[in-house]
Order: sequence, then structure tokens, then C-alpha cells
Amino acid sequence: MNLVIASNNTHKIQEIQPILDNSFSLMSLSEIGCADELPEEQETLEGNASQKAWYIYNKFGYNCFADDTGLEIEALGGEPGVYSARYAGDGKDADANIDKVLDKLHKINNRKARFRTVISLVLNGIEYSFEGIVDGKILTERQGTGGFGYDPIFQPDESDRSFAMMSISDKNRISHRARAVIKLAEFLKQHESA
Repeated sequence: MNLVIASNNTHKIQEIQPILDNSFSLMSLSEIGCADELPEEQETLEGNASQKAWYIYNKFGYNCFADDTGLEIEALGGEPGVYSARYAGDGKDADANIDKVLDKLHKINNRKARFRTVISLVLNGIEYSFEGIVDGKILTERQGTGGFGYDPIFQPDESDRSFAMMSISDKNRISHRARAVIKLAEFLKQHESA
């Protein structure tokens, strides 16, 4: 099955492809000739994922899935949430976003946080939704050089290492995105055999 992922983020695609295995051919936006800036105008992760998936399906005619992910920090009332990528400004600067989080939590002891991914799949004109959550905490400083986004300051409850210190395969065992993609993959395999 050919499936478009509404992303050109190579890190994200490298994380997702091994979970979907070889029964699905994953195509990026550039592979279908889409150079558009995808709309993300909604106030929720669910809304943004849905908006991106329908945009690709309606404009290019491909079965498509899109995700939106947010870091939700308890002491900050769920911030940055849907604004995670643009927390420190529209430049989507990961280092600036991390600095802003660390600055806001500077004198706060409650470091509880979670990553939440929502995937919207548009398959033959019908939308399905999948969610993955991983609980953890925000570290007081960056640890590790791998991963992307907030990975250097997020330590999942199941580990004593930040996401940025893990290999892709280790991260894929417990990450929010992996959990959502596993649900997506299970659904697609059942759908194919139905």
C-alpha cells in the first residue's frame, strides 16, 4: 500500500518507516511533488493533524496520514502543547524552544510532562484518528545529542536517559509517536486483510 506521510521531516520519517515495516511504501511530500507549506491553523493537535491530512488528500488524491505532536508540561498548564514547534517564535528553532522551557521551569520543582502525538489518517475519503502518549519529566539541562525537538530535555518514565541519548530503535520502543504509529499500523494491516 502506498501511503503519504504529510511531512518532509527526515527524522520523523526515519522513526516511522521501521514501525510500519515493508508492507507499506511511505512517500514524503517531496516525493508526491508537494512543496506547499501545510496549514496548521487549529487550536488542538487533533485539529492540526486532521487539517494537514485532508489538505493532502483533497489536493493530491493520495491516502495520507499526518501527525501533530505536543509537549505538555504540567506546571505550565499544558504548555507548549499545540504550539510546541513555535514556542519561542515562528522560526521553529528547537534550541530557542528548549531554552524557553528551561527558563520557565527554572525555579519549579514539578517537572512532570508528557509527549502526545495524534495521527489523522485519511483513507479512501474516511478519517481515522490514533493517539500515543509517553509520560516523563523535563530535565534541568540538555542531555544527549540525538533525536530532535525537545528530546535533549525530556526523560520518559521508563528510562534513566533522555530521548536524545537513545538510539532510534530504543526510542521507538517507548515514544509517543511510535505508540500512535503502532496503532496506525495495526489498523492498516486489519484494513488490508478485511
